[in-house]
Amino acid sequence: MTDGARVTLSAVAERAGVSVATASRALRARGEMAAETRAAVLRAAAELGYPGAGAGRGRPRRGTALMFDLVLGHFHDPYTEEITAGARTTASSLGYDLVLTAERDDPAHDWPERIRSRGSAGVVVGLITPTSAQILAMHRAGIPLVLMEPPSEASRPLPSIRTTDRAGGAAAAEHLIARGARRFIVIGGAPSYRYGRARVDGFTATVNELAPEAPCSRTSADWSAWDARRACARALSELGGEGPVGIFACSDEMAAGAYRAVADSRLGIPRDVLVVGFDDVRGARWLQPSLTTIRQPIREMAATAVRLLARSAAGDEVSPEAIVMPTELVERGSTRTGV
Repeated sequence: MTDGARVTLSAVAERAGVSVATASRALRARGEMAAETRAAVLRAAAELGYPGAGAGRGRPRRGTALMFDLVLGHFHDPYTEEITAGARTTASSLGYDLVLTAERDDPAHDWPERIRSRGSAGVVVGLITPTSAQILAMHRAGIPLVLMEPPSEASRPLPSIRTTDRAGGAAAAEHLIARGARRFIVIGGAPSYRYGRARVDGFTATVNELAPEAPCSRTSADWSAWDARRACARALSELGGEGPVGIFACSDEMAAGAYRAVADSRLGIPRDVLVVGFDDVRGARWLQPSLTTIRQPIREMAATAVRLLARSAAGDEVSPEAIVMPTELVERGSTRTGV
């Protein structure tokens, strides 16, 4: 307002296209309503200069804020650092802050309650399948959810971002066969998450199709380098047949463990053993030799999840169908034979 007139609650309600009662509840963060409705009221109040809208005194109001939450089970490993970087950059470009929120085992401090209390505009849940109760809590609060690489299917349809896990496993098998591998080891993850199963299935199905007589040993590890080293060492000692060995690990970290197992067996990479990982996190380039891997577009996936939240916060309807982003094989030293 430029004429000095006092802005009324009725004017805010009219600008937002809601009732006066709804505008009042939105500004006082009382009751439950759709996130887009609350955001429209707050935006109208700020545009009109309604007293108290965006005031800096006292404790901040509850209600929809220009922030998104990124919920993960843990932080500070190469994979989650990529998720965080992609989400933070995109949120900032859209005018939102990003809050890093850890999943906790204590039900009294569950992440939906913490997120609801600060009025987040939306939540990206990474590598976690939310429970029915968690989904319901967010739905009742009008806070949209987007899943990134959920380990299993949620109890109700939600927007999700995924990658071509099965196709990535198949590409790893094709590459190892083309590079001369005649015996195979695939290291799956335990727990056997949705994406891990798909990678193993894609790999083994392709080996069975293209090299049906080749020995193929399936083993698993707890998604860590240490346990993958143990599992791979045992598989190498038990693998029959002759010829170069091709190892496919369902993560780059487990591939690093396979490197140690190969060295322990006094074999060489890529002279005796060829190795392919999955993810293409930063450390893949630092291994010696550098790791051939299936690149998962982690930052791009996180960025897409944040853009979906921004659309939902703006009132757009977002489909609950999965967005599947393609993987790509990146060849490096661990499979470059004859060089």
